[in-house]
Amino acid sequence: MLLQAEHISKSFGAKRVLDDVNLGADSGQCVALLGGNGAGKTTLLRIVTRLVEPDSGSILFDGHPLGQADLRQVGYLPEERGLYRNMRVGEQALYLMRLKGLGRREAEAALRSWMPRLGMDGWWQQPTRKLSKGMQQRLQFLVSVAHNPRLLILDEPFSGLDADGAAMLTAQIQSLRASGTAIILSTHNLQAASALCDKTVQL
Repeated sequence: MLLQAEHISKSFGAKRVLDDVNLGADSGQCVALLGGNGAGKTTLLRIVTRLVEPDSGSILFDGHPLGQADLRQVGYLPEERGLYRNMRVGEQALYLMRLKGLGRREAEAALRSWMPRLGMDGWWQQPTRKLSKGMQQRLQFLVSVAHNPRLLILDEPFSGLDADGAAMLTAQIQSLRASGTAIILSTHNLQAASALCDKTVQL
């Protein structure tokens, strides 16, 4: 199992958000994370990516405790858009990729190879502030996958996308899964979860 999150619990003050939750995903597997608003889906994903510490439980990556170095093999598309409006698309994507440890040339080559697959030809010099919500989502997906992660975590990836954008994203997720990427997909879109995922975890 590539990722094993076991017996995860988390409270914020008096509110118990996660109670003894287990989540696992293996290479080439897509796991749907389902639950209503406030069920703790985003909190669990933030714990898996070490943005939030659990109160109890363990997270293993490829059989060992998940460490900071392992996060370079993880791609994370958060539900919230965290883009810098005054940067251009290419400049911003390079900056975010270099935070993952890639050199400038390696990062640019990876980004430019991925951009046509996402319908982003000609975007490099565009100001981020001029992007629609759907275009922002494509940019965030780009920087979550261009470094070829072994584990890809997607939190509501279809948010803001029109039908064509959703179909494009679905095709890319299927391609990544077929190539051996482990995928965790948190979504309200039950149709997408059914079409893409091997199993579901209900919170």
